[in-house]
Amino acid sequence: MSSRKLEQLRIWHDARLFVVEIYRLLSDNRDFGFRDQIQRAAVSIMNNIAEGSEYNSDAVFIRYLNIAKGSCAEVKSMLYLCEDLGYCTPETREKLHEQLLKLTSGIYKIIQYLENSQNH
Repeated sequence: MSSRKLEQLRIWHDARLFVVEIYRLLSDNRDFGFRDQIQRAAVSIMNNIAEGSEYNSDAVFIRYLNIAKGSCAEVKSMLYLCEDLGYCTPETREKLHEQLLKLTSGIYKIIQYLENSQNH
């Protein structure tokens, strides 16, 4: 997978759509510290996929994908706080958690594919 084009990565498109949802959810939120943190973490998912895809090294791409997975966990944690603070409903949090699970799973599958192709 040494030649990869960002726009061809479905996981990047999914992350991009997720970021838009986070921004829309909190567009009127005046807790600027919270809003900034969760938005930065969500953007980090998308951007680490993008940045890693530019390297001509599967090992480096895997490193960036793992960082993106870590950002998924950060957003997941913050969504619980989002619900606890009344910034979103439990249903919205659950819907976004489901999207995060799909993102994390997709990132993991790419990592597995890359690791398996390195071993063969």
